[in-house]
Amino acid sequence: MTAHDAPGGPPSGPQFANELLFTDGLPAMDDEVGYRGAVAARAAGITYRQLDYWARTELVVPTVRGASGSGSQRLYGFRDILVLKLVKRLLDTGISLQQIRTAVDQLRAAGIRDLAGTTLMSDGASVYLCTSNDEVIDLVSRGQGVFGIAVGKVLHEVESTLLDFDPQVPDPVDELAARRAVKSA
Repeated sequence: MTAHDAPGGPPSGPQFANELLFTDGLPAMDDEVGYRGAVAARAAGITYRQLDYWARTELVVPTVRGASGSGSQRLYGFRDILVLKLVKRLLDTGISLQQIRTAVDQLRAAGIRDLAGTTLMSDGASVYLCTSNDEVIDLVSRGQGVFGIAVGKVLHEVESTLLDFDPQVPDPVDELAARRAVKSA
């Protein structure tokens, strides 16, 4: 459920690649650069086990490179890590995974232009996407809003955390195949 109607409808494709949602105020991010799962999990404040489960259940899938068999490494982009951290925040407040899936879908579909001004609000059961102070006030005045998560603040937290880690550029060759080639040589 959104607190407003998103103009233009959802973007095509399941990933965030061409959306404006995660680009406001950020340096240009290369879609070919990502962070390994352990780094993504640490930056989002979750366990590797949670990260793996969320990828397998397609709650948050890595957009730089998915797992392609034994020995391959998933690579998560900045956008992915931001969504991971938002999911963690929503879980910490007691929101169900089903409602979180709805919220993640809303974020994907909204194509919001001003991320710094976006707030995720919840009444404990549903999550609402608010893009203006008027929407937040309207939601609270109806007695529905109990808490909010300022997405812009989370964005800057993720950005600050990732400054300490080196991004990875995925090799065009599968890592397992490369190891086998070295072993047989």
